[in-house]
Amino acid sequence: MTAKTAKAKAKETLLIRGMEVPVQSTTLPQIELRFFVDNPRVYSILRADGEEPSQATIERKLLEMDHVKALIQDIKRNGGLTDPVIVRAGKLEVLEGNSRLAAYRALAKLDPIKWGQMKCRLLPADIDEGLVFALLGQYHIKGKKDWAPFEQAGFLYRRFKVHDVDVAQLAQEIGLSKRKVEHLIDTYQFMYDHGEADTARWSYYDEYLKSSQIRKARLSQPGFDDLVVNKIKSGEIPRAVDVRDRLPVICSAPKALQKFATKIYDFEESHEQAVEAGADSAPYKRLAKFRLWLVKPDVEAALGKAQGETRKKIQFELDKLAGRIDVVRGKLKSKG
Repeated sequence: MTAKTAKAKAKETLLIRGMEVPVQSTTLPQIELRFFVDNPRVYSILRADGEEPSQATIERKLLEMDHVKALIQDIKRNGGLTDPVIVRAGKLEVLEGNSRLAAYRALAKLDPIKWGQMKCRLLPADIDEGLVFALLGQYHIKGKKDWAPFEQAGFLYRRFKVHDVDVAQLAQEIGLSKRKVEHLIDTYQFMYDHGEADTARWSYYDEYLKSSQIRKARLSQPGFDDLVVNKIKSGEIPRAVDVRDRLPVICSAPKALQKFATKIYDFEESHEQAVEAGADSAPYKRLAKFRLWLVKPDVEAALGKAQGETRKKIQFELDKLAGRIDVVRGKLKSKG
């Protein structure tokens, strides 16, 4: 190795949130490396009860995951790692690459010599915790995005709650819109508040908090959140798509919503009544949306302020609309 090469290696850095952090490329015995207990993937499957899991528990849980089983075969075929794991010096915690460490541990049980050493990039032992999580965000939200939505949300939630990083800064740091970051944090908080530990149900609550129709029902019906969470947990609301497509139909039909909220009707019965009431009708939805828009005070005020030629055009459209409404109303009555 020449002096020039050694100097270049000594200056190797990793760019994290605009900071050049010194890093050393090396190999380390995988047996000496530790899983990072605060890694969002580890956290999402093992920290729901607030207890810190043991290293053996983390390894066992990771090895049960399908992506780790596939990773074992990939590493075996390649004869080693394509990307080194990122390790914090001192504790030798694997900040990035916990799945790869689990895969190596599995392979080492078959051949401890071949799979005894891992390629690593060593970060300083005293690296700021905020930089650690910023690095993980760069990899898994802004970069390769191999975390599940729940894991991404858990990462953002902890950055917001524990590290006091505001939503605007998170959005800029991660490359998502502010609204998206807020939604992910709110959904994670909702699951936490309602004791929902099943990460596979993330999509249910993701859809639940997106809907404007559901939002109105949540405001008007006391205990609505608890009711829906219980119905999701029990399987009465069987799929996330039912939350997306069918629950808003119930929420837009007042009588069906009342019977659903007071447990007179179950989810299926409430949806059937809402459909019978026309809440699932596309023409009805468009008409109702137009009516709600027209009665808004700001719309009425804007129409009333129109002058000159614009005022005449508005009056013309309203006259035509009134005439058409009378025709359609007459046809509906004759068929009723």
